[in-house]
Amino acid sequence: GGFKRKSTNLITGGTGSGKSILALQFLINGINKKEKCLYISFEESKETFYTNAKKMGWDLEKLEKQKKFFYLEYTPKKVQTMIEEGGGIIESLVLQEKISRIIIDSLASFVMLFKDELKKREATLPLFNLLKGWDCTTILTFEGKFKNSESSATRVLEFESDSIIELYFIRAKNERKRYLEVIKMRGTKHSTKLHEFQIASGGIKLSKKPFNGDI
Repeated sequence: GGFKRKSTNLITGGTGSGKSILALQFLINGINKKEKCLYISFEESKETFYTNAKKMGWDLEKLEKQKKFFYLEYTPKKVQTMIEEGGGIIESLVLQEKISRIIIDSLASFVMLFKDELKKREATLPLFNLLKGWDCTTILTFEGKFKNSESSATRVLEFESDSIIELYFIRAKNERKRYLEVIKMRGTKHSTKLHEFQIASGGIKLSKKPFNGDI
């Protein structure tokens, strides 16, 4: 059934696992339902992002001109300032354009601003509170291994997120394959299986059968 409306969700995984594609696919689906969407990137330039999206069949430049899609190149430091200001420019854009879906890619860049675990925790909680106050359905991506992490910031993400989806891109014999796992999804009876998927034009395509092996 997808993400619950007005929830805050986490997509985590290593490099090349498909986090950004899954997040953007969620926005495209929203646009197809006449919702306005915002993508905030900490790491990728707008030009590169739009070029890569076009290879997937998504013309973001056209959607931006139609004011259906908004893209912000934001530094993690600016996000810290946004939190201190209680929303700032992003909140104004969300409210003015009546945006209902938001992506922040990648939260790991923001967490890395802070050296000790206490400061990471103190910065992460206000961000979640701010996002929940906007009444949007939000996805945060997180680069890196999530399971069994000892980081207090990671534990905050785990507790505050309404859902966690972990993506894997691992070697199986002589090739790499991608898998999706729903770690948590509040208020739903979600799959507990691993699901293999492929990335093709139009985004992520899930295998019809759950994966029954080990990774």
